[in-house]
Amino acid sequence: MSANTAKTALGSSATPSMGRGAAAAAPAVKTLKDERTTAQASPRVAGPAARSGGPPSPRTKKASKTTLYDRFIPSRSDKELASSQFNLARGEGAQPLDGAAAAYQSEVARACGLSIGRRILSFTEEAPGGDSSGDVRALYSRTALKTSASVGSRRSIRTAPERVLDAPGIVEDYYLNLLDWSPANVLAIGLDQQVFLWNASTGDVSTLLTLAGDAYVASIKWMAGTSPYLAVGTSDGDVQIWDAESGARIRTMGGRQARVAALSWHAHVLSAGSRDGSIWNHDVRVARHKTAELVAHRGEVCGLTWRSDGALLASGANDNIVNIWDVRSLVPRFSITQHTAAVKALAWSPWELSLLASGGGLHDQHVHFWNTTTTARLNSINTGSQVTSIQWSPEYRELATAHGFPHNHLALWRYPSLTKIVDIPAHDTRVLHTAMSPDGETIATAASDDCLKFWRVFEARPKGALPKSREADVAPSSSAGYASIR
Repeated sequence: MSANTAKTALGSSATPSMGRGAAAAAPAVKTLKDERTTAQASPRVAGPAARSGGPPSPRTKKASKTTLYDRFIPSRSDKELASSQFNLARGEGAQPLDGAAAAYQSEVARACGLSIGRRILSFTEEAPGGDSSGDVRALYSRTALKTSASVGSRRSIRTAPERVLDAPGIVEDYYLNLLDWSPANVLAIGLDQQVFLWNASTGDVSTLLTLAGDAYVASIKWMAGTSPYLAVGTSDGDVQIWDAESGARIRTMGGRQARVAALSWHAHVLSAGSRDGSIWNHDVRVARHKTAELVAHRGEVCGLTWRSDGALLASGANDNIVNIWDVRSLVPRFSITQHTAAVKALAWSPWELSLLASGGGLHDQHVHFWNTTTTARLNSINTGSQVTSIQWSPEYRELATAHGFPHNHLALWRYPSLTKIVDIPAHDTRVLHTAMSPDGETIATAASDDCLKFWRVFEARPKGALPKSREADVAPSSSAGYASIR
């Protein structure tokens, strides 16, 4: 019997009947069974009857009833493979965690920037579902799903400002921080010796303060929450606390000889960075306000920001170093030395507690992303321009970077892919300061071209939109209005 005939016989015996083909293969099956039965006969049966082809002995008859095949081919028709794979991935045998173990697991996941129950890797996307219409062309002409977008939820990014305010007298100094937006929707800007307030809800403009002598405003920062208090750092080393509602100065905290160019609040603690490289922590509730002095920088502190939980403080300075401070210590937890220019732009991610972005000046032009739990650098962007500010979107997995020389623009990036969404020509001169509106939709920018502009780059999703929307269309807008902040 040839090999091809044997293959045909085996394939026919292992597969269901398929009409005439199966009927034609039936004799081959019978021949294969007879030959294998003869080969398996006992060697003691060797009499004349066996040699002459006579009737077999009783032992031979018993052996001929056994049917043998080359291999075992199981039938999978009764198996629920998809369900089995799901149960295996889910881990049905896993023991439930008690309260302490579950709390510890949540704390570790939060520190590592992970989400419990969220799938980290996926081999491939699911195939498209069936179409009840039966149109095969419609089924296979669908475009591939994008994991970072939801169908029908694209938003428009306007490349022209929604509003422009005239802001003459802003100091042309990269190291100062003269713009901030309060949770009460009031924007504060420092113009030389004065601080002006613009109420974004009503459009009203008012003057909060005017410094005496030759002093000028070096930094401003709203207290978090609904408090109307504004901290103002001056060029002569003082830190003043003002009540924006009453227009009254509450207190002045002095004791320094160098200007205070960076401020950051956490609850009732105000951190102030100075040109001498030191950072003072002030408790504004007590008379002896200075509670700590952090000394590690060798240049002017120009970037300062508390993490949202108050556990870590990030500081950047003119010595090209970023220091991460633990609230329980007077020495840095670790230092970042990869920048090659002053670091003013610092921003904590609003949706990953351990993620920090830092941007360097003109001779660096990079934005680096850090895991402050492991101290690892996660990724970097070469922006091609001086980085003056970074703003994370609380709504989308995106961030905006503001730039000085040579392009003086705003750039939007997706995270973590770090693909650029759009470049927005913002000002005629370098963008010195940015502030985010309390609803997370609008970024205000200020530059030495005496303009304060508002860009609605993170427009909120409409109600009912899926929460994973990422996509954006770039569209011009001509709805900008012009006014003066003075």
